[in-house]
Amino acid sequence: KNKKIVLSGLLNIRLLKLFILLLLNLKLLWTLFGACLVATVIGYKPVVIVHGLFDSSGVFVELLSFINQSHPGTNVSVIDLFDRSSSLQPLWKQVEGFKEAIYPIMQNAADGVHFICYSQGGLICRGILSTLPNHNVHSFISLSSPQAGQYGDTDYLKYLFPQFMKSNLFHFCYTGVGQRISICNYWKDPHHTDMYVNGSDYLALLNSERSNPNSTVWKKNFLRIKKLVLIGGPDDGVITPWQSSQFGFYNDNETVVEIKDQDLYLRDVFGLKTLNARGDLFLCSMAGVEHIKWHSNDTVFNTCIEKWLV
Repeated sequence: KNKKIVLSGLLNIRLLKLFILLLLNLKLLWTLFGACLVATVIGYKPVVIVHGLFDSSGVFVELLSFINQSHPGTNVSVIDLFDRSSSLQPLWKQVEGFKEAIYPIMQNAADGVHFICYSQGGLICRGILSTLPNHNVHSFISLSSPQAGQYGDTDYLKYLFPQFMKSNLFHFCYTGVGQRISICNYWKDPHHTDMYVNGSDYLALLNSERSNPNSTVWKKNFLRIKKLVLIGGPDDGVITPWQSSQFGFYNDNETVVEIKDQDLYLRDVFGLKTLNARGDLFLCSMAGVEHIKWHSNDTVFNTCIEKWLV
C-alpha cells in the first residue's frame, strides 16, 4: 500500500512538471505570437539613407544600430554610390544614379519608405523627390544639409579650393567648369545673386530661382512627401550659415533670414508653406553637435529622428 502511494506521488510530480512545462511553452508561443502581431500591426516602413560629401555607406554604423534598437526588423538600405571623391560629381548625375538604385526599393514597399539624407545627400534627395512623379516617400529627414545653399570658409572649402576664399569662389563656381563639381552646384554667394541664378545648374533650379518650365510639376512631386524634418544646429562647423539646414540663409549683408521670411517660403515656390499649413514641416535644432557627428549622436536620433520612422 505504501509503495502504491509513493508511485502515485511520483506520477503526480511528473504530471505537475509536464503541466508547468506546457504552461511555459504556451507562454513562449504567446510571446512569439505577440511579437509577430506587433510587427504586423506596426509594420515599420523601410528606411533609405543617402550619404554626404566624401562619405560612404560605412559611416552610418551607429545610425543603423539606433534604428535597429528602436524599430527592430526595419529594412534599412544605405545606398553605396558616389562614395568619397566620386561625391564631387555633378548633382544631377548623382540624382539619376541614386534614383535608379532607390526606385526598386520604393516599388517593393507598398506602404512607402522613409528618407534620411545627410549633408550633400539632402540636396540629392530633394532632386529625387522633385523629379520622381510616383515616389512614395513618407518622412524626408534632412540631416544637416545645406538646403538653402552654402557660403563659408570651411575646411572643406580650403581642401577643395586652396586658392580661393568664399568671397571670390564665385569666379569659378558659376562657370561651366565649376558646375561640374558638386559643391559648386549649391554654392550661393549672397553678394553675387545674379551670377548664382544664371550660373547654378542645380540649386537655383530646385528653388525655382532660375526659370524652370518644370517647376509646377516638381512642386507637385515634392509635396507627395508626408513629413519634412529639417535638422541642424549652431555648432555644426561646416554648413554655413547653419540655418541653411532649415532653409534660412544670408541676405546681401550676411544677416541670416530665417525660413519663414525667405521669399521661397512666402511664395511657396516648391511647397514649404504648403507643408507648414498641412502641419507637416518640422524643424529640429540642436546645439553641441559637429557636422560629422549628426548621424552617430544618440540624442539627435532620439530627439529628431526616431519618431518619424514609423
